[in-house]
Formats: sequence, structure tokens, C-alpha cells
Amino acid sequence: MQQLKNQWQTLSAESSFSQADLLNGLITEAEAIVIGIGAGMSAATGFTYVGSRFTEAFPDFIAKYRFFDMLQASLFDFEDEQEYWAFQSRFSLLNFFDQPVGQAYVDLRNTLNDKNYHVITTNADNAFYASEFDMNKVFRIQGEYGLWQCSEHCHQQTYHDEALIRQMAAEQTNMKVAENLVPHCPKCGAPLEVNKRNEEKGMVEDSHFHEQKEQYEEFLEENKNKKVLFLEIGVGHTTPQFIKQPFQKMTEENPQALFVTMNQKDYFIPHEIRPQTIRISEDIAEVLHTIANK
Repeated sequence: MQQLKNQWQTLSAESSFSQADLLNGLITEAEAIVIGIGAGMSAATGFTYVGSRFTEAFPDFIAKYRFFDMLQASLFDFEDEQEYWAFQSRFSLLNFFDQPVGQAYVDLRNTLNDKNYHVITTNADNAFYASEFDMNKVFRIQGEYGLWQCSEHCHQQTYHDEALIRQMAAEQTNMKVAENLVPHCPKCGAPLEVNKRNEEKGMVEDSHFHEQKEQYEEFLEENKNKKVLFLEIGVGHTTPQFIKQPFQKMTEENPQALFVTMNQKDYFIPHEIRPQTIRISEDIAEVLHTIANK
């Protein structure tokens, strides 16, 4: 893979050799591929937290709280559980239960179909399910918008009830759901909340979470001495401890590895791995679509 990187540096000035060509070659040559997916991947396929997708779904919450984006709003400390679930029920429908298929995810799946790969993602939306990924190869480290957890984290189990989410979204009034619709923990009686990590308490990690974690860690261990492509797609610097920093550390530990970051924003790369790093700066969706159709 290092030879292909050197070839790209020589030929990159030629219009006939594109970043899609380079990435396609790296994917083909790699003995193992570890893909880290961040919010930029979903944004590239149209699932943004800003713009009309946000303003059309939450005009009342924007007017009251002056939210700038949907992700910021989803982490807000609402005035009570009834208002919390009025927002979160709409949010869950938009970003999980009713989220359509994303073409960039389909293109990535098609590209990886016959490859030795595993995915870790900080995204909690429905994109991998909707695009029919092999979910045994996807570690959702930050939870899922379709699951619930006890707000007191009194036990390590998650819950889900799509029918109740749809009822809350349909029947809310003045930015509140009826009190009897608010879900509560069957163990301690505290209100339930969406299964996602927060800075204070972390996140409820149920048996399925630990199964995902174990599969991911086994893949890393089995392939640690191979020609590994650490492919980071749309990962920012909000939670670097989950994808960015581990990928860079594992690249440094393996002289056969390459760290490839797909992002239009340029982030700092540690000096130790700069010879093993490539940045793909072109549009994520366009690059993946080009590769999938080769």
C-alpha cells in the first residue's frame, strides 16, 4: 500500500489519476480494512442536522430555544420529560425509523462486499440498517436513536417501542406529549431516555453492545499484523477517542498500515504517522459512488 501511495504522489498531478482511483487501489490491495464512520458520512448522503431538514421538522422548538442545529437540540436539557419526548419522538422518526436509504452507504457496502472488513461508527442513526449492511460487521459505539435506556442507568438493558414513538409524535400538543405516554424504567421507575452516550453518565451498554464490541476487537486482533487500511470517513474531532485517535495509534504500531482520512476539513495528523497518511479531500459521496461503479 505504501508503494501505491508513492505512485499517487507521483501521478496526482495527472487528471487521469483521481483520488477515487487511489482509494480503490488501496481497498483492493489491503488485507484488512477498518472503517470508521462519523457524522460527515451521513451528511454526505443527505442526512444533515442543519438546513431545511431541521427547520421543517422543529420550527416550534427553534422558535422557543433558538437552536442552531438538530444535534445540539437533541442534547438539550428540556424543561420536563413531556417536552423531552415531544422532541425526541420526532427526532427518532426522522433519524431512525423513517430515515431513507442513503446512497453513499449503499455504495460503501457494495465496495466492501467481498472484502475483509469491519466498521466502527459514532453515528446512531439507521443508515447501516437501511442500506442492508451485514450488522455483524458494524460496531455502533455511541448507541442507537431507536433504543431507550434508564435515565439513571440503574441496569444495563435497552428497550424499544416504535409504536409508542409514532404515537408521541402524532399526538403531542404545545411541544409536549401526554404524561401517560412518557416511558419509564421497569426496574426503578425513572424516565427512559434515548440510548446515547453523555459526558456525565456515559451510556447503558447492553449485552448486544458488548457482543458488537467483542466482534470488533477480535477483528483488530486477528488482523493487526497485516496490511491494514484504516479508512476514516467523515470523522470530525468531537469524540476523537473512539475512532480518530485509536486509528492513528494502530497505524503507528503497524508499519504495513495506512491511515486514510476522507474529509473536506483538514485535521492535525501526528508527525509519527504522516508518512503513512493520505487525505481524500473530494466529496465523500462522489468518491464512493465512483468506486462502487468501477
